[in-house]
Amino acid sequence: MSATTLQFDPKTQGLVGPAGTLPIRASDLQAHRFLMLVEGECLEANIATIADKYGYCRQRYYQLLEDFKEGGLVALLPHKTGPKSNYRRTDEVTRQVLRHRFLDPDASAEVIAQKIRQTQFQISLRSVQCIIADYGIQKKTLPPRPQKSTATTAHPTRGKANPPGARRRPKSGTGGATTPGG
Repeated sequence: MSATTLQFDPKTQGLVGPAGTLPIRASDLQAHRFLMLVEGECLEANIATIADKYGYCRQRYYQLLEDFKEGGLVALLPHKTGPKSNYRRTDEVTRQVLRHRFLDPDASAEVIAQKIRQTQFQISLRSVQCIIADYGIQKKTLPPRPQKSTATTAHPTRGKANPPGARRRPKSGTGGATTPGG
């Protein structure tokens, strides 16, 4: 079998052979990776050229080859990149944030983050804020109360204000004198 008998054509996104073309979706990374390995291992060609044709470097080609040898086609599936766990927001750090919040409810997130960093835990202010938000333990902010005026206060039932210096009428039955006209 010659090297030109079976090849992937990146322009048509298909596997081209003497009898026709097998189309491969551009989004099917597993198929593309497998075809790259087939071309690299079964056809006589330069590995760097083949890897570049599929959009990979030579080093990544060999990483995928090792993955395929160990796990088959399943190993060629794309995986989520980045951290696989919360390595900063561990259970212990979360407990410490909650502990500090309950010990001092008025402490800000900045103060809590600083206290936790002093105990050799690496934590950012944003992580502390996220933990506080996740558990719903933000500081409660009460709306400001309107200030009562001490000069004139309205009677709760009549709604009239007693002017300063005005005399009150004593309640009946107390024996006090009543003011005329009042």
